[in-house]
Amino acid sequence: MNETQNYFLKEIEDSDIENIYRGLSDPEITRYYDVHYPTLEATKEQMEWYKNLRKNKTGLWWGIYDKKHQQFCGAGGFNDWDRKHKRAEIGFWLLKEYWGKGILKEVMPLLFEMGFTQLDLRRIEGYVVSDNSKCKRALGKINFTYEGTMRDYEVKNNETISLDIYSVLKSEWI
Repeated sequence: MNETQNYFLKEIEDSDIENIYRGLSDPEITRYYDVHYPTLEATKEQMEWYKNLRKNKTGLWWGIYDKKHQQFCGAGGFNDWDRKHKRAEIGFWLLKEYWGKGILKEVMPLLFEMGFTQLDLRRIEGYVVSDNSKCKRALGKINFTYEGTMRDYEVKNNETISLDIYSVLKSEWI
């Protein structure tokens, strides 16, 4: 099992749909995400996305659970896995009641380890909406290097947004 002192990771499966819905239906959690699901039924699209990542070997996501109470806290994983160039994008989110508790600082090194060893990555990338100062501060605490800003890179809700790119290299981690 993939675990830290206080948390364990479990690969996301169909039975996790209610937990995924709890997170990805909350506007505060999805404010900077490309996804938001207003109903449990709509969340099935996200569950298919997780399955397709695994099936197509383009990524892998896990639920993050509190060991003490066996409670779902959020999710994290890799997508856009490029096997040739040995890189993937990391993503994560937490339910609001777990914000500010140091979970990502504890769990992220485990995700790095899994990415660099199990997935044989040499580079882990993080893309953050430039306005998302909370996420950028969190990335700074877990050894990501800021590489630059992709200006007016995407359109979300009919507004142009810029993305900051961060990375961690295997050579820096191990």
